[in-house]
Amino acid sequence: MQAKLDIPYLFRHFRWRIVVTWLFVLLENTLMALIPLFIGRAIDGLLANQDEALWEVSAVMGLMLLVAVARRVYDTRAYGTMRVHFGAELVSRSGDAPVSRVNARLDMSREMVDFLEGHVPELLTAIVQVVVSIVILWAFDARLGVSAVIVVVTLAVLYGLFHERFYRLNSDLNSQTEKQVAILDQRERKSLLTHLQRLRRCEVRLSDTEAVLYGGIFTAMFAFVLMTLSFASTMTAITAGVIFTILSYSWELVESGVALPMALQQWTRLSEIRERLNEPSSGSAANAGTA
Repeated sequence: MQAKLDIPYLFRHFRWRIVVTWLFVLLENTLMALIPLFIGRAIDGLLANQDEALWEVSAVMGLMLLVAVARRVYDTRAYGTMRVHFGAELVSRSGDAPVSRVNARLDMSREMVDFLEGHVPELLTAIVQVVVSIVILWAFDARLGVSAVIVVVTLAVLYGLFHERFYRLNSDLNSQTEKQVAILDQRERKSLLTHLQRLRRCEVRLSDTEAVLYGGIFTAMFAFVLMTLSFASTMTAITAGVIFTILSYSWELVESGVALPMALQQWTRLSEIRERLNEPSSGSAANAGTA
């Protein structure tokens, strides 16, 4: 029995390349997440005529730049190799499936690798930012940390409410996309217009669902920022650097609140694509029936 074409398949064949890329991502984003803290320290240091903290933040930024460049150089080559292998394996398993379907699924297979290259780093970035933001905000004031935890849980609940709808809408879009080459081959204007209108309806429904979800997300995040400002105003012996740090990590949490649902939404889409890629080809089905 052949292994399914999915994310675990890629891990089995390219685990060390993926691990290396993710280690780069974690190091880069940990350094990035610490920058507002060092900037806050530098502000207070400069106000006190001390420049040691300024050199610290410069060193962190320089190291982050080196790691970021190295990661991107490595990623392009590692994930390019994965796309070649994954696409070739998909086509070899397609049997006598229609070219229209194979073509569409070849594009979908690239989304599997795209998820590892693009969306997983975004997800890791968001997770690092959330964890660092909660820890640092809690260190300044427990009320800030509790508020951050509450808003993150709220975002998870919001996305959970939309998961099934995203799955269904992506399924409709992918099914219509698989018909495109066959419809183009007919060279009939009416069929083409009908196909394009159906694609448009699928995309509009997805976009409308995203708009409602992100409206809820931004409402929760803006409420969090207002609470943060309110709590910060009541803190005693607060400095300009501390105010900057609190506002920076509050806003980082807002940015993470957008990135997390985006990554989860893409995972929902990949769940549907995985089932589609691993459907038996028509040739395989026929052989099974004969047996």
